Amino acid sequence: MNASAPKSLDITEIKQYLPHRYPLLLVDRVLDWEEGKKITAIKNVTINEEFFNGHFPHKPVMPGVLMIEALAQTAALLSFLSAGIKPDDSTVVYFLGIDGARFKRPVVPGDQLKMEAEVVRHARGIWKYKVVASVDGQVAVEAELMCTMRSVADASQSVG
Repeated sequence: MNASAPKSLDITEIKQYLPHRYPLLLVDRVLDWEEGKKITAIKNVTINEEFFNGHFPHKPVMPGVLMIEALAQTAALLSFLSAGIKPDDSTVVYFLGIDGARFKRPVVPGDQLKMEAEVVRHARGIWKYKVVASVDGQVAVEAELMCTMRSVADASQSVG
């Protein structure tokens, strides 16, 4: 493959990296990624999303916490891809923290959420990402996220 050609993943490949499944798998496609640096992915938001039944039936809006979750899944994908491993049932990426979250526009059925995560720092097993989700070039949410990769067997121990 040409070094400058985009590296993409379809949903079948994404499911090999993320343990999430319906209704919480929130990444539909990876458009491009650069090992240890950045990733761009999309989530196609449809009226068929479970959360629209209650948020809000009269004016459906994607919950902000799910936009953050979609960004965290995007960042987790980059963590796994950069580490060069495909996780199995014994490895997960844990969400450690969030700073500076700002919600700037609603996301509604029919929108395509473009999610970008860029590595700010990676040290001692902790990844820090600058994340942005946008619709049609307009920022919907931005934040800094921290995560770490751990064995499921270590789940009862502190991750932070």
